Amino acid sequence: MAISKHIEEFHGLPVHDFTDHEGTPDAGPAPESVAWRVQVEYDGGQDFAAVWAAFTAAVDTTRVRALVIGPWWEEEYELVTPVVTALVADAARFPQLRGLFLGEVTFEECEISWLQMDDVTPLLTAYPELTELVVRGADGDYEGNGGLRLEPVKHQHLRALRFESGGLPGEVVRAVLASELPALERLEFWLGTSDYGASYTDEDLAPLLSGELFPALRHLGLENGMRQDALAAAVAAAPLTARLDGLSLALGTLTDAGSDALLGLTHLKRLDLHHHYLTAAAQERLRAALPGVELDLSGAEDPEDDWRYVANGE
Repeated sequence: MAISKHIEEFHGLPVHDFTDHEGTPDAGPAPESVAWRVQVEYDGGQDFAAVWAAFTAAVDTTRVRALVIGPWWEEEYELVTPVVTALVADAARFPQLRGLFLGEVTFEECEISWLQMDDVTPLLTAYPELTELVVRGADGDYEGNGGLRLEPVKHQHLRALRFESGGLPGEVVRAVLASELPALERLEFWLGTSDYGASYTDEDLAPLLSGELFPALRHLGLENGMRQDALAAAVAAAPLTARLDGLSLALGTLTDAGSDALLGLTHLKRLDLHHHYLTAAAQERLRAALPGVELDLSGAEDPEDDWRYVANGE
């Protein structure tokens, strides 16, 4: 569904909002017991550098295991570059960091396709022990600067990677699939729509679906897309799918034509299709064909509606 609420858990830890009036390292929870949410308060009189300085002064960062970065601007939206710069510069202060969520922002704070991203490659190179990375947003600024980018990387420990966007650049998909990620178990792309910058092609995804990449991969999400029927057919026939435990085609415009291609995936443990355009009959066919699969068919939209939309677009 649309991003209307902040997450309450990340990387297996409850999310705790940092506020600089916690004052001392002993005032808040144990640093390793929570995922620390660091953000700039609207009209709070501080920029990200000031909030970050307060956080790193008040919390024993050597024990922090997970970070959640919320809004990084005070009033006018701005590129995420200062956040990436701060995280990279202080990497040595976070030797235990294993989970990072960049851009945990609701649509009331900023629409997903207005979030001004930049190159996130330095985060993976600065944190070689990171096991989970989530990035939300893809756009650049209004002058054409920035925009979500990734260079192919080698990372030995990353187990979960998710890009959430209203329109994922094909360049990012290709960079992920050109990376060496031997430990990767979960990969999720929110593909989005061409109206908001999605530029991936079937050819971009072909190396992934071939099963030749990422030997540890067990969960795949191709989500929030306008072409879910075609993706469902491709995934159902893909060599990769035979070794998956979990598959998600959620948040998009899946119809009966796409869901019927999935009826033979009885080996899956989980199949997530929430936010879809399936008829009641198609939903029943899935339940009957996949009795041992944990199936999420929540968020049904009207299958007769000619105007179909992804859950997270603008």
